[in-house]
Amino acid sequence: MKLKKFGGTEQRIYDLIAPVVTDLGYLVWDVRYEKEGANWYLRIFIDSETDSISINDCEKVTTPVSDLLDEADPISQSYILEVSSAGLEADLVRESHFDACLGSMVRVKSIRPLADGSREVVGELKDWSKDSVTLLVNGEEQTLEMAALAFVKLYFDFDA
Repeated sequence: MKLKKFGGTEQRIYDLIAPVVTDLGYLVWDVRYEKEGANWYLRIFIDSETDSISINDCEKVTTPVSDLLDEADPISQSYILEVSSAGLEADLVRESHFDACLGSMVRVKSIRPLADGSREVVGELKDWSKDSVTLLVNGEEQTLEMAALAFVKLYFDFDA
C-alpha cells in the first residue's frame, strides 16, 4: 500500500474548504476527485473530534461548501459533489490519517498471509513510517511492511 498525497485539484479544494468546514465544527478527513464512468465526483469526507457524523452533519456542510465552490470555481468541468462521513472504519491512506490515529485500534489486511497464516490483524497503532506500521497486538509489537498491505483502517468492534 502506498500513502496517498493530495493531487493538485484535491489540494486546492482542501485549502479552499478546510476553513469553512472547521468553522462549522468538523474536520476534513479526505478530499477525492475521481472519475467513474462518464462522471467526475468531488468527494469530501468529514469527521468530528467529539461526535459521530450524521446525515444532518453532511447536509450542514454541503450547502456552504457547494456555495464556496460555485463562487471560487476551482474545477472547470462539471462534477457531482458528495459530502459524507469518513466512517467508523475510515481508511488510513494519508500521512495525516496515521498521525491522527496513533494509539487507535486499526485493522490491517495483508496482501499475503502473515506468519500465523492469517491475512488480517487488529491492534493498536503504535508507530508508522512510509515503509511500515507497528501495531501492539496481544501485548506484543508487530511491524508490518507497508508495501505488503492491502489496507489499514480504523477498527470498530461491532460486537462489543
